Amino acid sequence: MDARGLRKFGHALRPTDTATTIRVREGETLVSDGPFTETKEQILGFDLIEAEDLEEVIAAVSAHPVARFGTIEVRPLWPS
Repeated sequence: MDARGLRKFGHALRPTDTATTIRVREGETLVSDGPFTETKEQILGFDLIEAEDLEEVIAAVSAHPVARFGTIEVRPLWPS
């Protein structure tokens, strides 16, 4: 893909056991460890963010519109 100029961005995610799942329902932020793995769920996009710690990520993600209706899974990257 690189040689053909198709790959625009990529980086290895850490395993699913490092995931944090965030949802907002009725104004309450719900945080759980691990991935959201129901098969009916689909990955519809991604945002790459940089933050000091997980608390900063949770605060930012809680304000994302998708968190109110869907689920946001947060996973760290492996170091470069």
